[in-house]
Amino acid sequence: MSKNKKPVVVYGASGYTGRLVCEYLREYGVPFIAAGRSGEKIQAAMKSNVAGIETADYEVVEVIHTAEALTELFRGASVVLNTVGPFSKYGHEVVQACLAAKCHYTDTTGEQDWLITLDDEYGARFAAAGLLLSPGLAQMYTTGEIAAQLCLETPGLDTLDIAVFWGGSPTIASTQTILVNAATSKAFFLEQNKLVEWQPDAGLYNVTIPGQHEAALALPWGGTSHPVWFRKDPRVSNVKVLGGVFNKPLMLGVPQIVAAALKATEGMNDEDRYVALSKTAASVMNTMPPRENPRINKSVDSVHAQGPLARAHCVIYGNCNYKQTGLLQAFAAASLLQQAPKRVGFASGCQAFGHRELLGALRSFGLVQAPILTVHK
Repeated sequence: MSKNKKPVVVYGASGYTGRLVCEYLREYGVPFIAAGRSGEKIQAAMKSNVAGIETADYEVVEVIHTAEALTELFRGASVVLNTVGPFSKYGHEVVQACLAAKCHYTDTTGEQDWLITLDDEYGARFAAAGLLLSPGLAQMYTTGEIAAQLCLETPGLDTLDIAVFWGGSPTIASTQTILVNAATSKAFFLEQNKLVEWQPDAGLYNVTIPGQHEAALALPWGGTSHPVWFRKDPRVSNVKVLGGVFNKPLMLGVPQIVAAALKATEGMNDEDRYVALSKTAASVMNTMPPRENPRINKSVDSVHAQGPLARAHCVIYGNCNYKQTGLLQAFAAASLLQQAPKRVGFASGCQAFGHRELLGALRSFGLVQAPILTVHK
């Protein structure tokens, strides 16, 4: 690393999640570059939306979104934390630049097709370079994975049934990613070590959430990250994931919005469809949600694990899912600057840093309760 280069780059720093990543990097005392397409927007976001930014060691850099420009920006740094989605559209240039500049890569994606692409096209190349490629390091995926890994500490469990719920509204970027991904990509679960497509028109699922009497509504939510992370885990054969928000009216509206968007964009080429879907997403959510309130923005991650002769159930109650994401990203960067990851190449957050280590970080900042783990064997 060059002498004066900040070791971490937050790409997409002006967005809702990017700001939180910067906030927690400040708390860890990690110097960083806040990067994106508009230096003016980043400066304004840092000053207005990042608590304590005046005590952070950072600089703002404006960069165009090309592999060449990003490589030049990343060169000399060690870690890139990418929050610019949809990742299947904008991620390739960032990953290619990380390889060229020899930087570890993490992102906050929930796009299952993007994870499959990273694993298949880039995983071996990152491993050969001794670099980590860790997509989906975020509350909606990693906190549930922590619960799954706690269950899997009991030998003989091979099937994971995961539910992920949170309170609040998606950000502008999350809404765009959800709609574009739902309308253009297939969703898969893992069955006997093979990815199997969810039935596209299955509609909403009724789910029992631990800790409350009222049933909730859930969706496969693009398949999520877990089936891809676990498809090469020798302990696991089957993974299904359902997720949603506690807000029932919002959940009831999601299938209708997606169906209407699909019908309206039928026959369009990929670029025109993306533009149309982006406009639809903007009509659904076009303002930044307020800063999270732990009394409102709650999260529940529940995992039932079973095998032929044993069962386990783990629940993690938490709050502020976007803050959890910001913290997980910052912890990953701080860890990578001090020691090598547990695994290089394509790896989940738990596989790269350890599920108990990530749990400890979330607990130390008051974002999750102690897991409730029950085992029957």
